[in-house]
Amino acid sequence: MTLRHPARKRDDGRRGRFEQTAELASNLTSSPLFAAFCLALVAAFVAVHVAGASLAVQLLVGDTMAAVTLLLLALLKNSERRAEHAVQRKLDAIASALLEQQEGEPGEAHQRLKDAIRLEERL
Repeated sequence: MTLRHPARKRDDGRRGRFEQTAELASNLTSSPLFAAFCLALVAAFVAVHVAGASLAVQLLVGDTMAAVTLLLLALLKNSERRAEHAVQRKLDAIASALLEQQEGEPGEAHQRLKDAIRLEERL
C-alpha cells in the first residue's frame, strides 16, 4: 500500500471517507460546542481526582482524554496538510502568473492562478 499526500484525491476525484471525517472534525473542533465539551472533560478529570474516586474511574476519565487527544491529532493533522498543500499550489500559481506577466504573454499560468482561487475548499 502506497501512502499519498492527504490533499491528493482518489482516482475518481472525490475525497475519501477519512478526508471527509477530518474536515468535519476540523469544523467541530473550532466550534464553541467542542470547547464546552473539552472544559467538561477537564472538569470531570479534576473532580474525579479531587473527590478521590476509585482508581478505575480515574483511569477511565484519563484514558478518555488520551483517546480524544490522539483522535484529534490524526484528524486535524490531515486537515492541516490539505490546507498547506492548497496554499503551496496557490503560491506556485501566483509565481507562474507573475513570471508570465513579466514576460508579457498571458497563458497557462493565468488559468492556473484562476483555478487556485478557493482551492482549499475543494481539497
